[in-house]
Amino acid sequence: MPQIAIETIKAQIAGVLSAWGMPPDQVATTVDLMVEADIRGIDSHGIGMLPQYHDRRNEGRIIVPGHIRVIEDLPAMTLIDAGHGLGHVPAKMAMQSAIAKAKDMGVGVSVVRSSNHFGAAGVYSTMALEAGLVGICMTGTSQRSIVPPRAREPMFSTNPIAMAAPAKRNPAFSLDMATSTVAVGKLNIYRRSGKEMPVGWALKDDGSPETDAEAAFYAKPKRMTSLGGTEDGGSHKGYGLAIMVDILSSVLSGSNFGGHDLKTGETGDFTNIGSFFLAIDPVFFRGEPGAFEADMDALIDLMHDIAPLDPAQPVLVPGEPEEEARAVRLRDGAPMTDTLAAEVKRVAKQSGAEFLFG
Repeated sequence: MPQIAIETIKAQIAGVLSAWGMPPDQVATTVDLMVEADIRGIDSHGIGMLPQYHDRRNEGRIIVPGHIRVIEDLPAMTLIDAGHGLGHVPAKMAMQSAIAKAKDMGVGVSVVRSSNHFGAAGVYSTMALEAGLVGICMTGTSQRSIVPPRAREPMFSTNPIAMAAPAKRNPAFSLDMATSTVAVGKLNIYRRSGKEMPVGWALKDDGSPETDAEAAFYAKPKRMTSLGGTEDGGSHKGYGLAIMVDILSSVLSGSNFGGHDLKTGETGDFTNIGSFFLAIDPVFFRGEPGAFEADMDALIDLMHDIAPLDPAQPVLVPGEPEEEARAVRLRDGAPMTDTLAAEVKRVAKQSGAEFLFG
Protein backbone atom coordinates (compact mmCIF):
# COMPACT_ATOMS: atom_id res chain seq x y z
CA MET A 1 0.00 0.00 0.00
CA PRO A 2 1.62 3.30 -1.05
CA GLN A 3 2.28 6.10 1.45
CA ILE A 4 1.23 9.63 0.45
CA ALA A 5 3.02 12.61 1.97
CA ILE A 6 0.84 14.63 4.34
CA GLU A 7 1.46 17.86 2.40
CA THR A 8 0.29 16.14 -0.80
CA ILE A 9 -2.91 15.00 0.90
CA LYS A 10 -3.48 18.56 2.12
CA ALA A 11 -2.94 19.93 -1.38
CA GLN A 12 -5.36 17.40 -2.87
CA ILE A 13 -8.15 18.27 -0.45
CA ALA A 14 -7.48 22.00 -0.84
CA GLY A 15 -7.72 21.73 -4.63
CA VAL A 16 -11.11 20.04 -4.44
CA LEU A 17 -12.56 22.39 -1.79
CA SER A 18 -11.35 25.42 -3.74
CA ALA A 19 -12.95 24.05 -6.89
CA TRP A 20 -16.22 23.83 -4.97
CA GLY A 21 -16.03 27.55 -4.24
CA MET A 22 -15.04 27.43 -0.58
CA PRO A 23 -13.26 30.66 0.55
CA PRO A 24 -9.50 30.33 1.11
CA ASP A 25 -9.67 30.81 4.90
CA GLN A 26 -12.29 28.07 5.22
CA VAL A 27 -10.28 25.82 2.89
CA ALA A 28 -7.19 26.17 5.10
CA THR A 29 -9.14 25.40 8.28
CA THR A 30 -11.04 22.46 6.79
CA VAL A 31 -7.91 20.94 5.27
CA ASP A 32 -5.99 21.13 8.55
CA LEU A 33 -8.83 19.55 10.53
CA MET A 34 -9.48 16.79 7.98
CA VAL A 35 -5.82 15.84 7.60
CA GLU A 36 -5.27 15.90 11.36
CA ALA A 37 -7.44 12.76 11.44
CA ASP A 38 -5.16 11.08 8.87
CA ILE A 39 -2.08 12.12 10.85
CA ARG A 40 -3.51 10.53 13.99
CA GLY A 41 -4.21 7.28 12.16
CA ILE A 42 -7.99 7.82 12.04
CA ASP A 43 -8.17 6.95 8.34
CA SER A 44 -11.96 6.84 8.31
CA HIS A 45 -12.35 10.57 9.07
CA GLY A 46 -9.76 12.42 6.97
CA ILE A 47 -9.41 12.36 3.20
CA GLY A 48 -11.42 9.15 3.29
CA MET A 49 -14.53 11.29 3.86
CA LEU A 50 -13.95 13.45 0.75
CA PRO A 51 -15.94 11.18 -1.63
CA GLN A 52 -18.95 11.27 0.70
CA TYR A 53 -18.74 15.05 1.07
CA HIS A 54 -18.59 15.33 -2.73
CA ASP A 55 -21.63 13.13 -3.26
CA ARG A 56 -23.68 14.91 -0.58
CA ARG A 57 -22.77 18.27 -2.07
CA ASN A 58 -23.92 17.07 -5.48
CA GLU A 59 -27.18 15.91 -3.90
CA GLY A 60 -27.67 19.42 -2.47
CA ARG A 61 -27.39 18.24 1.15
CA ILE A 62 -24.16 20.17 1.80
CA ILE A 63 -23.91 23.86 0.89
CA VAL A 64 -20.44 25.19 0.04
CA PRO A 65 -19.76 27.61 1.52
CA GLY A 66 -22.24 27.47 4.37
CA HIS A 67 -23.40 30.76 5.88
CA ILE A 68 -22.16 30.46 9.48
CA ARG A 69 -23.94 32.59 12.09
CA VAL A 70 -23.56 33.05 15.85
CA ILE A 71 -27.14 32.90 17.14
CA GLU A 72 -26.49 33.31 20.90
CA ASP A 73 -23.32 34.49 22.64
CA LEU A 74 -23.60 34.66 26.44
CA PRO A 75 -20.92 34.57 29.18
CA ALA A 76 -20.79 30.76 29.38
CA MET A 77 -22.49 29.54 26.19
CA THR A 78 -22.60 29.94 22.42
CA LEU A 79 -25.08 28.70 19.83
CA ILE A 80 -23.81 28.57 16.24
CA ASP A 81 -25.77 27.86 13.05
CA ALA A 82 -23.54 26.20 10.44
CA GLY A 83 -25.76 27.11 7.49
CA HIS A 84 -25.77 23.48 6.24
CA GLY A 85 -22.11 23.71 5.21
CA LEU A 86 -19.32 21.29 6.05
CA GLY A 87 -18.94 20.99 9.81
CA HIS A 88 -15.24 21.62 10.34
CA VAL A 89 -15.15 25.44 10.43
CA PRO A 90 -18.19 25.93 12.72
CA ALA A 91 -16.93 23.13 14.99
CA LYS A 92 -13.58 24.87 15.41
CA MET A 93 -15.38 28.18 16.08
CA ALA A 94 -17.52 26.44 18.71
CA MET A 95 -14.60 24.89 20.55
CA GLN A 96 -12.60 28.13 20.43
CA SER A 97 -15.56 29.96 21.95
CA ALA A 98 -15.98 27.33 24.68
CA ILE A 99 -12.27 27.61 25.52
CA ALA A 100 -12.39 31.40 25.76
CA LYS A 101 -15.47 31.32 27.99
CA ALA A 102 -13.96 28.63 30.23
CA LYS A 103 -10.92 30.82 30.84
CA ASP A 104 -13.29 33.55 32.09
CA MET A 105 -16.06 31.52 33.73
CA GLY A 106 -14.50 28.14 34.58
CA VAL A 107 -16.70 26.37 32.04
CA GLY A 108 -17.77 27.15 28.48
CA VAL A 109 -20.36 25.36 26.38
CA SER A 110 -21.03 25.68 22.66
CA VAL A 111 -23.66 23.96 20.53
CA VAL A 112 -23.79 23.85 16.73
CA ARG A 113 -26.89 23.22 14.64
CA SER A 114 -27.64 22.93 10.90
CA SER A 115 -24.27 21.30 10.33
CA ASN A 116 -22.70 18.32 8.56
CA HIS A 117 -19.94 15.82 9.28
CA PHE A 118 -16.98 17.55 10.95
CA GLY A 119 -14.31 14.84 10.86
CA ALA A 120 -12.90 13.30 14.04
CA ALA A 121 -14.40 14.51 17.33
CA GLY A 122 -11.04 14.16 19.09
CA VAL A 123 -9.54 16.88 16.91
CA TYR A 124 -11.78 19.39 18.70
CA SER A 125 -11.53 18.07 22.27
CA THR A 126 -7.72 18.24 22.05
CA MET A 127 -7.89 21.93 21.07
CA ALA A 128 -8.52 22.61 24.77
CA LEU A 129 -5.17 21.11 25.76
CA GLU A 130 -3.13 24.05 24.45
CA ALA A 131 -5.02 26.30 26.87
CA GLY A 132 -4.51 23.87 29.76
CA LEU A 133 -8.19 22.92 29.75
CA VAL A 134 -10.28 19.76 29.68
CA GLY A 135 -12.16 19.45 26.40
CA ILE A 136 -15.24 17.38 25.56
CA CYS A 137 -16.92 17.02 22.18
CA MET A 138 -19.95 14.99 21.10
CA THR A 139 -21.96 14.91 17.91
CA GLY A 140 -24.91 13.32 16.23
CA THR A 141 -24.46 12.10 12.68
CA SER A 142 -26.53 11.99 9.54
CA GLN A 143 -27.93 8.49 9.24
CA ARG A 144 -29.74 5.88 11.24
CA SER A 145 -27.23 3.07 11.27
CA ILE A 146 -27.20 1.60 14.80
CA VAL A 147 -29.69 -1.06 15.86
CA PRO A 148 -30.70 -0.68 19.55
CA PRO A 149 -30.71 -3.80 21.72
CA ARG A 150 -33.79 -5.98 21.03
CA ALA A 151 -34.67 -3.90 17.94
CA ARG A 152 -35.03 -4.96 14.30
CA GLU A 153 -34.30 -1.62 12.63
CA PRO A 154 -31.60 1.05 13.18
CA MET A 155 -32.72 4.18 14.99
CA PHE A 156 -29.71 6.36 15.82
CA SER A 157 -26.18 7.08 14.66
CA THR A 158 -22.64 6.22 15.80
CA ASN A 159 -22.68 9.30 18.07
CA PRO A 160 -19.03 9.75 19.06
CA ILE A 161 -17.70 11.06 22.37
CA ALA A 162 -14.26 12.67 22.70
CA MET A 163 -12.55 13.91 25.85
CA ALA A 164 -9.06 15.32 26.39
CA ALA A 165 -7.34 16.24 29.66
CA PRO A 166 -3.88 17.81 30.04
CA ALA A 167 -0.95 16.32 31.92
CA LYS A 168 2.50 17.80 32.44
CA ARG A 169 5.12 15.09 32.19
CA ASN A 170 3.05 12.50 30.32
CA PRO A 171 1.22 12.88 27.02
CA ALA A 172 -2.32 14.13 27.52
CA PHE A 173 -5.27 11.79 27.97
CA SER A 174 -7.28 11.82 24.73
CA LEU A 175 -10.29 9.55 24.23
CA ASP A 176 -12.18 9.51 20.92
CA MET A 177 -14.77 6.74 20.56
CA ALA A 178 -17.99 5.90 18.81
CA THR A 179 -20.88 4.67 20.94
CA SER A 180 -21.31 1.92 18.36
CA THR A 181 -18.99 -1.09 18.32
CA VAL A 182 -17.13 0.60 15.43
CA ALA A 183 -17.61 3.79 13.41
CA VAL A 184 -19.21 3.68 9.97
CA GLY A 185 -15.88 4.73 8.52
CA LYS A 186 -14.35 1.50 9.83
CA LEU A 187 -16.68 -0.48 7.60
CA ASN A 188 -15.50 1.66 4.71
CA ILE A 189 -11.84 0.97 5.54
CA TYR A 190 -12.50 -2.78 5.46
CA ARG A 191 -14.48 -2.40 2.23
CA ARG A 192 -11.64 -0.53 0.56
CA SER A 193 -9.09 -3.10 1.71
CA GLY A 194 -11.26 -6.08 0.75
CA LYS A 195 -11.02 -7.60 4.24
CA GLU A 196 -13.74 -9.56 6.02
CA MET A 197 -15.11 -7.85 9.13
CA PRO A 198 -15.05 -9.40 12.61
CA VAL A 199 -18.31 -10.83 13.92
CA GLY A 200 -20.20 -8.33 16.08
CA TRP A 201 -19.72 -5.14 14.07
CA ALA A 202 -22.80 -5.31 11.85
CA LEU A 203 -25.99 -7.29 11.35
CA LYS A 204 -28.01 -8.66 8.45
CA ASP A 205 -31.68 -7.75 8.21
CA ASP A 206 -32.59 -10.98 10.02
CA GLY A 207 -30.37 -10.03 12.97
CA SER A 208 -27.58 -12.50 12.20
CA PRO A 209 -23.95 -11.28 12.04
CA GLU A 210 -22.74 -9.61 8.84
CA THR A 211 -19.03 -9.96 8.02
CA ASP A 212 -19.07 -8.76 4.39
CA ALA A 213 -17.82 -5.16 4.61
CA GLU A 214 -19.12 -4.25 1.15
CA ALA A 215 -22.61 -5.46 2.03
CA ALA A 216 -22.55 -3.82 5.48
CA PHE A 217 -21.35 -0.45 4.22
CA TYR A 218 -23.80 -0.20 1.32
CA ALA A 219 -26.79 -1.70 3.17
CA LYS A 220 -29.87 0.53 3.13
CA PRO A 221 -30.25 0.99 5.98
CA LYS A 222 -26.98 0.06 7.63
CA ARG A 223 -27.39 -2.23 10.62
CA MET A 224 -24.50 -1.80 13.05
CA THR A 225 -24.34 -2.75 16.70
CA SER A 226 -24.28 -0.56 19.80
CA LEU A 227 -21.03 -0.58 21.77
CA GLY A 228 -20.94 -4.01 23.40
CA GLY A 229 -22.22 -5.88 20.35
CA THR A 230 -24.91 -7.92 22.09
CA GLU A 231 -27.18 -7.38 25.07
CA ASP A 232 -25.25 -10.01 27.03
CA GLY A 233 -22.06 -8.16 26.09
CA GLY A 234 -23.39 -4.84 27.41
CA SER A 235 -24.84 -3.22 24.28
CA HIS A 236 -27.45 -1.52 26.46
CA LYS A 237 -24.62 0.65 27.81
CA GLY A 238 -23.53 1.79 24.36
CA TYR A 239 -27.19 2.40 23.55
CA GLY A 240 -27.60 4.59 26.63
CA LEU A 241 -24.45 6.56 25.84
CA ALA A 242 -25.66 7.14 22.27
CA ILE A 243 -28.95 8.58 23.52
CA MET A 244 -27.02 10.82 25.93
CA VAL A 245 -24.97 12.16 23.02
CA ASP A 246 -28.11 12.86 21.00
CA ILE A 247 -29.72 14.68 23.93
CA LEU A 248 -26.75 17.03 24.27
CA SER A 249 -26.04 17.36 20.55
CA SER A 250 -29.31 16.94 18.67
CA VAL A 251 -32.13 17.71 21.12
CA LEU A 252 -30.34 20.61 22.83
CA SER A 253 -29.57 22.27 19.48
CA GLY A 254 -32.90 21.46 17.82
CA SER A 255 -31.18 19.35 15.16
CA ASN A 256 -32.09 16.10 13.44
CA PHE A 257 -31.94 12.77 15.25
CA GLY A 258 -30.06 10.24 13.12
CA GLY A 259 -30.75 12.30 10.02
CA HIS A 260 -34.50 12.56 10.71
CA ASP A 261 -36.67 15.28 12.20
CA LEU A 262 -37.45 14.18 15.75
CA LYS A 263 -41.15 15.03 15.52
CA THR A 264 -42.10 14.27 11.90
CA GLY A 265 -39.58 11.54 11.09
CA GLU A 266 -38.81 13.26 7.78
CA THR A 267 -35.25 13.56 6.49
CA GLY A 268 -35.74 16.99 4.91
CA ASP A 269 -33.40 18.60 2.39
CA PHE A 270 -30.38 18.81 4.73
CA THR A 271 -28.71 16.53 7.25
CA ASN A 272 -28.99 19.16 10.04
CA ILE A 273 -26.44 17.62 12.40
CA GLY A 274 -26.05 18.98 15.94
CA SER A 275 -22.83 18.95 17.98
CA PHE A 276 -21.84 19.74 21.57
CA PHE A 277 -18.57 21.24 22.87
CA LEU A 278 -17.50 21.76 26.49
CA ALA A 279 -14.32 23.25 27.96
CA ILE A 280 -13.41 23.19 31.67
CA ASP A 281 -10.63 25.16 33.36
CA PRO A 282 -9.25 22.95 36.18
CA VAL A 283 -7.74 25.95 37.97
CA PHE A 284 -11.24 27.12 38.95
CA PHE A 285 -11.74 23.81 40.76
CA ARG A 286 -8.25 23.09 42.10
CA GLY A 287 -7.19 26.67 42.84
CA GLU A 288 -3.50 26.05 42.26
CA PRO A 289 -2.19 26.13 38.67
CA GLY A 290 -0.62 22.82 37.72
CA ALA A 291 -2.28 20.76 40.48
CA PHE A 292 -4.67 19.06 38.07
CA GLU A 293 -1.88 18.24 35.61
CA ALA A 294 0.27 16.78 38.40
CA ASP A 295 -2.55 14.47 39.45
CA MET A 296 -3.15 13.52 35.81
CA ASP A 297 0.50 12.48 35.63
CA ALA A 298 0.03 10.33 38.74
CA LEU A 299 -3.09 8.72 37.23
CA ILE A 300 -1.37 8.00 33.91
CA ASP A 301 1.65 6.60 35.75
CA LEU A 302 -0.68 4.18 37.56
CA MET A 303 -2.00 2.94 34.22
CA HIS A 304 1.51 2.54 32.81
CA ASP A 305 2.62 0.61 35.92
CA ILE A 306 -0.02 -2.10 35.50
CA ALA A 307 1.69 -5.41 34.76
CA PRO A 308 0.90 -6.39 31.15
CA LEU A 309 0.02 -9.90 30.02
CA ASP A 310 2.70 -9.52 27.34
CA PRO A 311 5.72 -7.30 28.15
CA ALA A 312 5.94 -6.45 24.45
CA GLN A 313 2.45 -4.94 24.65
CA PRO A 314 2.33 -2.53 27.62
CA VAL A 315 -0.89 -1.01 28.92
CA LEU A 316 -1.62 2.20 27.01
CA VAL A 317 -3.61 5.29 27.90
CA PRO A 318 -6.13 6.70 25.38
CA GLY A 319 -4.34 9.06 23.01
CA GLU A 320 -1.01 7.22 22.98
CA PRO A 321 -1.70 5.16 19.82
CA GLU A 322 -2.61 8.37 17.99
CA GLU A 323 0.60 10.06 19.15
CA GLU A 324 2.62 7.09 17.88
CA ALA A 325 0.81 7.29 14.54
CA ARG A 326 1.47 11.04 14.35
CA ALA A 327 5.23 10.62 14.58
CA VAL A 328 5.26 7.94 11.88
CA ARG A 329 2.89 9.63 9.47
CA LEU A 330 4.45 13.07 9.66
CA ARG A 331 7.67 11.34 8.64
CA ASP A 332 6.45 8.69 6.18
CA GLY A 333 3.02 9.88 5.04
CA ALA A 334 -0.37 8.17 5.29
CA PRO A 335 -1.37 4.90 3.60
CA MET A 336 -3.56 5.14 0.51
CA THR A 337 -5.49 2.14 -0.80
CA ASP A 338 -6.04 1.81 -4.54
CA THR A 339 -9.78 2.00 -3.91
CA LEU A 340 -9.60 5.31 -2.06
CA ALA A 341 -7.18 6.75 -4.61
CA ALA A 342 -9.66 5.87 -7.37
CA GLU A 343 -12.50 7.50 -5.44
CA VAL A 344 -10.47 10.67 -4.87
CA LYS A 345 -9.55 10.70 -8.57
CA ARG A 346 -13.26 10.60 -9.44
CA VAL A 347 -13.96 13.48 -7.05
CA ALA A 348 -11.12 15.56 -8.47
CA LYS A 349 -12.18 14.97 -12.07
CA GLN A 350 -15.84 15.76 -11.43
CA SER A 351 -14.87 18.86 -9.41
CA GLY A 352 -12.45 20.21 -12.01
CA ALA A 353 -9.47 19.85 -9.66
CA GLU A 354 -6.08 18.33 -10.38
CA PHE A 355 -5.51 14.75 -9.17
CA LEU A 356 -2.22 14.63 -7.28
CA PHE A 357 -1.81 10.95 -6.36
CA GLY A 358 -1.12 9.51 -9.80
